[in-house]
Amino acid sequence: MDLLVQIWAGSFYLLNKVFFSTAERAEPVLKRKLKAMGWIVYILGVPAWAIILIGNHNWIAASIEIGGVPAMLLGLYNVVNNNEKKSKPLEYAARFSTYAFIVFGVSYSLFEYGGINTLSQILEIGVMIGFLLGSYLLAKSNVYGWPFFMLMNVSAGMLMYIQDKPILAIQQALSLGFVIYGFFSMYQKRKLTVIK
Repeated sequence: MDLLVQIWAGSFYLLNKVFFSTAERAEPVLKRKLKAMGWIVYILGVPAWAIILIGNHNWIAASIEIGGVPAMLLGLYNVVNNNEKKSKPLEYAARFSTYAFIVFGVSYSLFEYGGINTLSQILEIGVMIGFLLGSYLLAKSNVYGWPFFMLMNVSAGMLMYIQDKPILAIQQALSLGFVIYGFFSMYQKRKLTVIK
């Protein structure tokens, strides 16, 4: 069962990075479709990641995954509406959920472990910062979301490695390659737009 959940979690999140990174060099219509597919597979991967993270008592990372769903929905909403129509309720829900789950996850982790006492907690903090800021910035089409995803991938990859989840460690390494590609694609495109 653990192997199947790893494959589910890893494949959906890897697909997310593939769709997001290739969208950066695509024409506008295809770009929107790829980004929409990226947000959808990201959302569909959340249950598997929640199962794995909760099972390993990774409360910070698990709460971020679950609490980040409204931010993912905001990203999907923005892509579907071509960033032209804003949803204030969804933006507020994303902010509230993010903050509430950060407080819950960090508090519960501090309670269970008696403070920040483990390498896994430090790596989870890297995942938290990378995921939240990366998702939020990319939902707003900000190029600096990519470096935060890099932090998330490195932290999550190391966390999965030390917790004997080899498929997910490999998936994070592969995802990192697509994140780097996405960053340079978006950065170069923005740079060319400024020059014109």
